[in-house]
Amino acid sequence: MSKEEMKDQEAEKAPETQNEATESQAAEENQAEKAEKAESEETAEKELTPEEKIAALEAENAQLKEEVLRRVADFENYRKRAIQEKQDTFDYANTSLLKDLLESLDNFDRTVEAAATATDPKAIADGVSMISKGLISMLENKYSLVSYGAAGEPFDPDIHEAIGKADEDVAEPTLKAVYLKGYKLKDRVIRHAKVMVSMPKDNA
Repeated sequence: MSKEEMKDQEAEKAPETQNEATESQAAEENQAEKAEKAESEETAEKELTPEEKIAALEAENAQLKEEVLRRVADFENYRKRAIQEKQDTFDYANTSLLKDLLESLDNFDRTVEAAATATDPKAIADGVSMISKGLISMLENKYSLVSYGAAGEPFDPDIHEAIGKADEDVAEPTLKAVYLKGYKLKDRVIRHAKVMVSMPKDNA
């Protein structure tokens, strides 16, 4: 076959190839149009009526309202529990101390019963002294409650309450007598000592 014949055949096939490409493109476009049309119809079918939209919004609103009310109720319950726990803490804060005091109360009861038939006053006094020492030791060791104030100590207005004074031969104000001991809880004064104070004489 000559070159001229081959060129003629190729020229004849070229229009056929172009026609096939055009037909294929047209088929794809047609298929795309059908798909778009089907999607549009499906969307139209899903479109809600105004009544349905209102009903859907009302249902959503009711659900949100229920959730808000539930959260409000949960917070209110939490607030009530917190208040009750705080009140319980306040009401029973001294439970441990009171339990420790019960032993001393029991000992006092036994001492009072013994005193009714006792013939030796010193034995009763010794029993009361023993109870007092035990109580003081418990308060000091377990609760850091300590007493202070003794005659001869320097007067300190921050921890002593002067209920009287006397001019004497002293270089600085000094405790002459302690009428009521003071008490500290750790470093805090919870009761000032009531004292008589010796004051330096005014030699002017």
